[in-house]
Amino acid sequence: MACVVARQDLRTPAVFVLETLAVAACYYAGGRLGLLRELTVAGAVVSPLWPPTGVAVACLLIFGLRACAGIALGALLVLLYLTTLRWASVGVLVGNTAAPVCGYLLLRRVGFRTDLSRLRDCLALVFLGAFAAMLISSSTGVGLLVATGDLPAKDFWPVWLAWWVGDAMGVLLITPVLLLLLRLRAPPPWSRGMEAVGLILIAGFLVPVATRSPASLLFTIYPLLIWAALRFQLPGSMLCAVFASVMATIAATDRLGPFEHMTAVEVMLNLQSFNGAMALTSLLLSAVITEQRNTRRSVERACQELVEVLEHLTAGESGGRPPRDAD
Repeated sequence: MACVVARQDLRTPAVFVLETLAVAACYYAGGRLGLLRELTVAGAVVSPLWPPTGVAVACLLIFGLRACAGIALGALLVLLYLTTLRWASVGVLVGNTAAPVCGYLLLRRVGFRTDLSRLRDCLALVFLGAFAAMLISSSTGVGLLVATGDLPAKDFWPVWLAWWVGDAMGVLLITPVLLLLLRLRAPPPWSRGMEAVGLILIAGFLVPVATRSPASLLFTIYPLLIWAALRFQLPGSMLCAVFASVMATIAATDRLGPFEHMTAVEVMLNLQSFNGAMALTSLLLSAVITEQRNTRRSVERACQELVEVLEHLTAGESGGRPPRDAD
């Protein structure tokens, strides 16, 4: 028994180290992906979609607070890739780590469920995990830029808005997808599988055309989101939203299609409005549909149980009834 306990004690630090390295690697990979597409707002370079925030919140929801070390390490690696470390970098590192941690604590406080099957869970992720918590990282990062003189004070709000929305979009688009990966099920039936292939083919053609056409066809993507939400719930709608967001971000940073003749601020506002509307549509519509289906299943189950009880009572009454005398 002592030998078994000793092995378990030795294994716990090893598991923690592996988890920390895995979280740091995912955070760093998300950062490198986010840096592939950048926008310049008021002289500052920002990412319109920052995946590491979504990775951090998802890892905290999966592993708990022990993922903090991996998040901090990943944020440090991203900072080392971007610039040399200074005292201001410590504040940015703290802000980038504290924001997802605060989001995780707020979500735990309201009883958040990672399956995102309730409307309240999606609303909590939007308003607490994304909009509220990411105020910390954006305020800390931009405030330090102004304090160190790297950013003029007059440009605080445009850069702050771009930073905040980019972090929030990372949570809204990346966190649900990562949480859903933990709940992968068997492939859908043949009929539903063919429908999924059809949705993929249509999205693969329509989304690039809509995001690169100068005729402002971005609104044509929303029927795809509704179709995906109605037929495939959150997995289908979120994957469709992420694909559309990536394509729109590429078009915006390359100044193509509807973003061609816009200023940098206009590009940021239009792109982030589009990404935010897609994320909210996918999350909220899918949650409402899932809640309705769960309610219908609960009612059907209750009706079935009631029928079984009535059948049992009827059988008991007929079996215990005394025979009638013949006339």
